[in-house]
Amino acid sequence: MAIGDPIIAFDSLESTNKTAAELLGLSKVQHGAVIMAREQTSGRGQRGRSWTSVAGDDLMISIVLRPDRLRADVQFELSKIAALAVSEVVGALVGGAVRIKWPNDILVGRNKICGILIKNELIGELVMTSILGIGINVNSTEYPEDLVATSLRNETGRTMDLQIVLADLCRSLDNWYSRWEGGGDLSMAFAERLWMRGRWAQFLLDDHPTLARPVDVDRHGRLIIEQEGGEVAAYGLDRLRFAPR
Repeated sequence: MAIGDPIIAFDSLESTNKTAAELLGLSKVQHGAVIMAREQTSGRGQRGRSWTSVAGDDLMISIVLRPDRLRADVQFELSKIAALAVSEVVGALVGGAVRIKWPNDILVGRNKICGILIKNELIGELVMTSILGIGINVNSTEYPEDLVATSLRNETGRTMDLQIVLADLCRSLDNWYSRWEGGGDLSMAFAERLWMRGRWAQFLLDDHPTLARPVDVDRHGRLIIEQEGGEVAAYGLDRLRFAPR
């Protein structure tokens, strides 16, 4: 089934990811189904952060995937698919440089325009089902002071049709997923879009301020960085994160 078939729309939900998980538990959704809400009252991003949005302004969806024999140790492939699809769609609309901030934010310049949150169900060493939660700032224009963000409307000066953005996103997701499913390697495309790649940035490594530059992301989803002394190593979110701006 193609991604985006069917689209299940709601006026208001606590969380599209939560509803997708509930429907999965009832075996009522197929691969490629999209759960969409005009309003999300308890959306969550990475590290449990709340996801702020005005009803009807932004695109808030969750996509159900049933990958075929995806090993748990390389489940970051699904993050790559989501990030590449969003960056492709946003880049085409804003006509500017769009980057993927590890692990799963999409930036225009230095401003966040999209957050991605993925929940996988594992059985043994395999990913049986996955829920890709994607929130794109489309028509919102104001954000909390502590959030460095932007939207498609802010970047283009135009109000966007959410249904058109959704259709473009579903097509792109389906294309990237099919490429991966067919054995295509997404690593180079992801690395080319990696924010701050090859440039010095401030990190917190084991909660200690660290100057390093991103090199790549390994097959397990860990960020490979080079520190000032030349040491190159890969770290996961449990040890490494970008320092707050």
